[in-house]
Amino acid sequence: MDLVSIFGILLAFTAIIGGQILEGGHVGSLLQLTAFIIVLGGTTGAIMLQSSPKIFFEGMRLAKWIIWPPKADPQLLIEQVMVWSNLARKGGLLALESQLDHLDDAFTRKGLQMLVDGGEPEKIRAALEVEISTYEKHHLDASKVWQAAGGYAPTIGILGAVLGLIHVMENLSDPAKLGGGIAVAFVATVYGVGSANLFFLPMSGKLKYLIEQEVVMREMLIEGLVSIANGENPRVIESKLQGYII
Repeated sequence: MDLVSIFGILLAFTAIIGGQILEGGHVGSLLQLTAFIIVLGGTTGAIMLQSSPKIFFEGMRLAKWIIWPPKADPQLLIEQVMVWSNLARKGGLLALESQLDHLDDAFTRKGLQMLVDGGEPEKIRAALEVEISTYEKHHLDASKVWQAAGGYAPTIGILGAVLGLIHVMENLSDPAKLGGGIAVAFVATVYGVGSANLFFLPMSGKLKYLIEQEVVMREMLIEGLVSIANGENPRVIESKLQGYII
């Protein structure tokens, strides 16, 4: 669980609501169902129109990474590669076959299987790099769903404000209805600008960072497997992989 993300979300809400209270306003004045429907529905519709179904739903799925990011432990990966390297050094590449049953990650299993099958080092690298490239592009495209939401939400918020003002103008003769229209106008703008800059754009940025982490981990794995295939000394392999860690 990413506690920094949770704290950031709570801090954002606290800052906005706290500021409203300090200015003498009421929290209830920020709660407008009509404005919420306009901004959320309009933004969702816009990004659905922009994205393919596969990318849209993948973007929704990736949202959970903000709170529960994929595990990325470079040091643990290095230790695992060292175990494989020492096994291969003592018993040959076929000795690694027993390790396949303990792997849950499909990419890692595929790479190790190619190594056990005696694949040439550069062919192993080429095959796995193609898979990394596809993985990176697909996930970055999915993360852009939230970037797009951050671009559309403020404009939809302004649209909601205009709709609220239209409602106000239509009811100038009835002062009792003016307050509701004006509230929708301003709150819709708050929802649009606030959701874009406090949530959608930061989410997109964090997802891109997490995807880059996943790519680096896979590149480390490739380097380790190719080094084992080349028969390099385990200490040399470890030193090479440590270079990926900042």
